[in-house]
Amino acid sequence: MSIKFRRYSLILLTSLLATGGVFAINRFLTFTKAASPTESSLASALPIPADPSSLDPTVRSVLTVAGVESGNIDDAIDYIDNHWQPELTPMLVDALTLVSDFQTIKRITVLLQVKTGQHHSYDIHAWYKWLWNQPPLEHPQYGSFKSILFSYIDPKFSTYFNDQQTRNIRLDEVRWGGVQQDGIPPLRQPKMITAKDADYLDDNNVVFGIAVNGDVRAYPKRILAWHEMFVDTVGGVPVTGAYCTLCGTMILYKSEINGVQHQFGTSGFLYRSNKLMYDQATQSLWVTLLGQPAIGPLAQQDLALEHLSVVTTTWGEWRRRHPETQVLSLDTGHSRDYGEGVAYRDYFATDDLMFNVPNLDERLANKDEVLGLLFPNYSEQPLAISTDFLLDNPVYHDRMGQLDFVVLTDASGANRVYDNQGLKFSQYDGAETAVDSQGRPWQLTEDGLTGPDGKTLKRLPAFRAFWFGWYATYTQSRLVQ
Repeated sequence: MSIKFRRYSLILLTSLLATGGVFAINRFLTFTKAASPTESSLASALPIPADPSSLDPTVRSVLTVAGVESGNIDDAIDYIDNHWQPELTPMLVDALTLVSDFQTIKRITVLLQVKTGQHHSYDIHAWYKWLWNQPPLEHPQYGSFKSILFSYIDPKFSTYFNDQQTRNIRLDEVRWGGVQQDGIPPLRQPKMITAKDADYLDDNNVVFGIAVNGDVRAYPKRILAWHEMFVDTVGGVPVTGAYCTLCGTMILYKSEINGVQHQFGTSGFLYRSNKLMYDQATQSLWVTLLGQPAIGPLAQQDLALEHLSVVTTTWGEWRRRHPETQVLSLDTGHSRDYGEGVAYRDYFATDDLMFNVPNLDERLANKDEVLGLLFPNYSEQPLAISTDFLLDNPVYHDRMGQLDFVVLTDASGANRVYDNQGLKFSQYDGAETAVDSQGRPWQLTEDGLTGPDGKTLKRLPAFRAFWFGWYATYTQSRLVQ
């Protein structure tokens, strides 16, 4: 582990302790220890593009306060005080997350309180929430500041930010998640085994099931919680599965857009408690929930990843439906405790957040699960349906714009959505058969519903999310509960 990284590991841990981030501490200790870089990996990392000497003196003073630039911290704080610009506020809040010395934390906090009129003491989450609910305050050198600040944690971070990049989201809402680039290591072309050989799984274990061109696979939550992403080719289609433990989403995307196959990884940063992916070719940051590039070279292009269907179910139910399924092997190439419910146990056990969001909606508890539906070709308004509601209503019809659909939910809680083309279904046996209002049986598959006359109603992509995470991204969403 490099001296720089070890130093900033201690800075972050101390800062998290000061702000009461118990879950964040667990996340930091778990993944940073497992993924600490070697000296050789740091030496070969990308260079820092921004030159601190070219920055405004006030910006350099903030970097000094953060411990990144050399200099006297007291003098730097005095300089910021005497040359105050409101646009320095996000920089100081960012710096506050990395400072370990309590007296420095105190001086930054007092300065922020005097200059902004806000009194959030040492609560970094409160400072961020207040900041995000104000009109954007962005210094013209904020990108360079962020590049330099976080490059001392991982030099690769320097490629994410600069002052000329296209940005489709607020830069102050991009927070470090406590790990380096790919510090939560994605599974790339992971080893799969047969259902018969998966004796490590119990029937009640949660799995994410996918079927692409007849290639049926299960990805246990207990494994993905440690990796948060898999990159593979399934059914001849390059895919990226992105699991954000913080906001509870498992989303399956086609990795290819317009003939270009993107190789994704975990950036180490978050946007509204949702993981930001990066693509290896351009180092652009992508919002996982949107499937779109938000910062970097690709952000100026009108790109969007295509959703594929994924279902959250139990191993027993998935195996019953698909005895031929493949499933992730425990031989991932990484040493982890892959026991059911081990990763993020404390986080999943309460309704508390690890990283806050601009606003919450109290119609549901923060971590109540919803089924999220996005059909921009039919409706601009996203839809969230409570999974508890769907469990009580295993046959549920709704409409988004001109699109009619039905949601079928089995006893495991698995939700599958189909374009019903105006048909109404009256019964679902929770297994393979749904009956329409005319009494005709339809056979359920992962691809669609097939009627007695051979007509098929196609499956529509949908995914689960924690309510707070869905609402943070889609505040105008309609909610069914």
